[in-house]
Amino acid sequence: MSPGGGDMSQQDRRPIASYATYAEAERAVDYLSDQEFPVERVAIIGHDLQLVEQVVGRIGYGRAALSGAASGALPGALIGWLFGLLSWLNPVLSSLLLALYGLIFGAVIGALLGLLLHGVQRGRRDFASVSAMQPSRYEVVADAEVADQAAKLLDRLGSAAAGTTDTEK
Repeated sequence: MSPGGGDMSQQDRRPIASYATYAEAERAVDYLSDQEFPVERVAIIGHDLQLVEQVVGRIGYGRAALSGAASGALPGALIGWLFGLLSWLNPVLSSLLLALYGLIFGAVIGALLGLLLHGVQRGRRDFASVSAMQPSRYEVVADAEVADQAAKLLDRLGSAAAGTTDTEK
């Protein structure tokens, strides 16, 4: 809930500019801030979201094993370290030694699991990717009471940075 009592989607807001990139919208809000405009009454809204999955490489058995080893090494080291702290004789030496053993054991188990899971998939998804949601445009909106003032300030920013204002639509 916002300080006014309603959530942000229920506020009476008007679009004051539209941009192709987030950096442009961010620059506009930064400009408003520099002009002492109450930016807490402004929002940047992404429209027309699309899922973009960028393929970053092929996954073979070697990469699957390496990825599994990396995933298993840290938990193995942490578990070994915790067991080492329980040693009564020399907890520092025991914890470091058991952490090293845990790291090696975790890496080996992780590599084996990575190979096993890659083999079970039988080439159905033998690539790595990174997914992200991307809007096609960004709209800067302001509370209705201050929208005209914000639009005038953005007009001063210049047409190169201001994008398409509400009056140009």
